[in-house]
Amino acid sequence: MTEYRAVGNLKVAENLYTFINEQALPGTEVSQEVFWEGFEQLIHDFKPLNKALLAKRETIQNELDTWHKDHHESFDFDEYKAFLKQLHYLEPEVEDFQVTTKNVDDEIATQSGPQLVVPVDNARYALNAANARWGSLYDALYGSDIISEENGCEKGDAYNPLRGYQVIDYSKELLDQVVPLQSGSHKDGVAYQVKDENLVVTLSNGSVRELKEPEKFVGYQGSAEEPTAILFNNNGLHMEIQIDKTHPIGQSDQAGVKDILMESATTTIMDCEDSVAAVDAEDKEKVYSNLLGLMKGTLSETFNKNGKTITRNLNEDRVYKSPKGGEKRLHGRSLLFIRNVGHLMTTDAILDEDGQEVPEGIMDGVITGLIGKHDVLRNGGKQNSSKGSIYIVKPKMHGSEEVAFANSLFDRIEDLLGLDRHTIKIGVMDEERRTTLNLKNCISKVKERIVFINTGFLDRTGDEIHTSMNAGAMIRKANMKGSTWLQAYEQSNVTTGLATGLQGHAQIGKGMWSMPDRLKEMMDQKGGQLLAGANTAWVPSPTAATLHAIHYHTIDVKEVQKTLATNSVDRTDEILQIPITQSTEWSDEEIKQELDNNAQGILGYVVRWVEQGIGCSKVPDINDVGLMEDRATLRISSQHMANWLHQGVVTEEQVYETLKRMAKVVDKQNEGDPEYVPMSGDYDHSVAFQAACDLVFEGVNQPNGYTEPILHRRRAEAKAKAILKLY
Repeated sequence: MTEYRAVGNLKVAENLYTFINEQALPGTEVSQEVFWEGFEQLIHDFKPLNKALLAKRETIQNELDTWHKDHHESFDFDEYKAFLKQLHYLEPEVEDFQVTTKNVDDEIATQSGPQLVVPVDNARYALNAANARWGSLYDALYGSDIISEENGCEKGDAYNPLRGYQVIDYSKELLDQVVPLQSGSHKDGVAYQVKDENLVVTLSNGSVRELKEPEKFVGYQGSAEEPTAILFNNNGLHMEIQIDKTHPIGQSDQAGVKDILMESATTTIMDCEDSVAAVDAEDKEKVYSNLLGLMKGTLSETFNKNGKTITRNLNEDRVYKSPKGGEKRLHGRSLLFIRNVGHLMTTDAILDEDGQEVPEGIMDGVITGLIGKHDVLRNGGKQNSSKGSIYIVKPKMHGSEEVAFANSLFDRIEDLLGLDRHTIKIGVMDEERRTTLNLKNCISKVKERIVFINTGFLDRTGDEIHTSMNAGAMIRKANMKGSTWLQAYEQSNVTTGLATGLQGHAQIGKGMWSMPDRLKEMMDQKGGQLLAGANTAWVPSPTAATLHAIHYHTIDVKEVQKTLATNSVDRTDEILQIPITQSTEWSDEEIKQELDNNAQGILGYVVRWVEQGIGCSKVPDINDVGLMEDRATLRISSQHMANWLHQGVVTEEQVYETLKRMAKVVDKQNEGDPEYVPMSGDYDHSVAFQAACDLVFEGVNQPNGYTEPILHRRRAEAKAKAILKLY
């Protein structure tokens, strides 16, 4: 049971109160008295506004539900669009403007590159992601399916020279493509040297070559005659040839090249939202504590791997000699955002003057802002933002009024913490239909602090389904990616961002590659996100970040964006195309496949979330392909099943039978996990199984189709049961 400390008219969980007073506040130049008095007043002022926005969401959804019921048999698009305008679902568009965000780090404003999203409650994962700014290309290729295992090139338990040769060949072909010599190939290089401020490469035939574009050589380590590292800058992204003739790999290379180091995850979102299972004060303290360690540079994690004890800390910066003399220093770590929760959920970590839970998003904003101030004041040895900014991503906002609320909240947080106006920057997730349709208006509300927009197929589709739950039965989930609304959404997001001046100020991002073991497919497909105008895109692992970095070397995103900026088209009518099927005459087998796929995905994710508190993990799908799952994937699957149930495509009996059958499949897939709690032994008393049932059978009534209320309730139940077992 949570113990509380009375603080003014607030009641604060004892562990959170202690953490803030003893760890988060010291060094911020904010006294305990000022902080708690200001925090209480902020909650008093902003909680009613937060509540009113949620009530407006509910009113809008009820109006939409009623309209679709009344027009189910006589749908007219023009009438529908007029109704949305009358409802203020479609807002009058603001006048043209350009964003004016200042003090934005280069990693966001001008540098294109991969982005990781990682649960900040897991210190090991958080450190891995923060350190994924640089990654070994050789290791990434060797361990992935990009290099075929045919013809004797299997991975095996020991180093395979044949596979290694394929890795080296692939890597040097990349060098020839992005930093080519005047003539000849890096494959024939036998020596790299720095002469007269230029890089010269001696080839095996004795000839000497410079780079075709000598300006791409920007630094080196070691001596000019025998450098140990050669640094290049291509399309704003760095890569480094590492030379060590004593290294096992370097010994086999005629130039002594042991590896190619890639600048990989230029930015990372430290997440306390969709990929985290934080349901109480204990969980939230862990989230905040890890974030504080990252901002102060002190986070450390010790663990056992392959029989060895390893301690992981944040990487140091990388230092080079400039060809023209002097020092060149590059960040050794990914630039960190922190993703707060949205406006919906409340938390019992703090109770207000009426004894009610406070909005979790307000609490996140204040405390993560406080933690971020340590970096602004340079309280740690390893800075995050060189420009003195704090980067907060705000998810799941519906329309410009909610974005304006976040902006006002950030104003007050800055005042409370003694920060200059617009120190706190905002990332706006374009993952709700009302935000998509009014994105220009949304950006206008934060035009002085915006640094990020992105698209998210899964959450966005979940909202698409829930918004039009009464319009009809949705097309099959796999067909959503080819639907009219989704293609228009992806295009409109980019062109709106460019039209409002985000280039040079902010990231325009695209969504996650969800199959971390299928990286060859990723390399074949994910470059399309850059060609669509994204200067960042999400990847599921540091290895994937290193490989995805190749796309940014071979595609100049700035040039792509320049072209797209001239092609702005109003895609509102396309975005409003509801993805309902014209016929529900699917075969029994097709319906079974859809139900099985959705149910297995729901159960595979929920059982870990509820029983083990794992908010993001690689979950095997129905075909045993590992997929990165978080609450966004859960939202689309549960809402799709709820829609088919609501529209009479399937029956409750069919759904329940499917869930029970898939629970056995998921139990089998997890039988090697000693901490796993099976569902199929006792369906009625399995908290995880009941949570999955709730998500489907109660899905129509969940606010905007969100999964958090049910997950939080069931996770708290599972934690309580676990405590009871101890006594």
